[in-house]
Amino acid sequence: MQQQQQQQRKFGNFYTLLRMNLTAEDHSIPLSDGNSIPLIGLGTYGDPRTTPKGSAYESVKLAIDTGYRHFDGALVYFNEHEVGQAIREKIADGTVKREEIFYCGKLWNTFHPPDLVRPALEKTLKTLQLDYIDLYIVEMPTAFKPGDTFYPRDESGKYIYHTTDLCATWEALEACKDAGLVKSLGVSNFNKRQLELILNKPGLKHKPVSNQVECNPYFTQPKLLEYCQQKDIIIVGYSPLGTSRDASWYGREMQMRHFQIMCN
Repeated sequence: MQQQQQQQRKFGNFYTLLRMNLTAEDHSIPLSDGNSIPLIGLGTYGDPRTTPKGSAYESVKLAIDTGYRHFDGALVYFNEHEVGQAIREKIADGTVKREEIFYCGKLWNTFHPPDLVRPALEKTLKTLQLDYIDLYIVEMPTAFKPGDTFYPRDESGKYIYHTTDLCATWEALEACKDAGLVKSLGVSNFNKRQLELILNKPGLKHKPVSNQVECNPYFTQPKLLEYCQQKDIIIVGYSPLGTSRDASWYGREMQMRHFQIMCN
């Protein structure tokens, strides 16, 4: 009991936030493009090799019932069909309206060439069976060789990288926003130099509204946070309580990223 009380004192505000009725209207912060983003989101990644089928579906349905309105997913997670089904069913039964749901999707490394950007986004929309997504982000500033496999490797097992022009990729994303396929655009795992490539691009139409990076008490990234604040870019912190363990990185079992917290 004493230990529990100490934890509650230490994380009191956080526990209070989780107990609140989380809704998109009451727990959102503005983005620089006029849209808004709910403060807490559910990350839907789970290792597809070990995560039981249906886990994302059940998790998202439960999360919506609990009050979550922000969901983070990706084509490369191989479960967007489950996430989309859960969202659609909760819209159909009257629990939420589409405009109350905030979905963030990601452009994977093999789709950086401009002619592949819109088809990748359209594939996510088709899988989710939604007309638009709220935020679409470049998952990484590096690119893999385009092709049928998401993780291309050479004969020695090393990843096959591909030359990428982030500005050209961004222009293709801007066209997707202009076409109404996505409301806001952002990036992920970008450092200051990579952000500046886009922010200083001649003819920039839509600046990135967010930068999704690992951010937690063990990895606070104060310099990047300060820079993004100066540029009116929201930091979306994944693994906010610490880094998930991936067997391929650390030799331990993968854990799902449970939620995300925005830093404004």
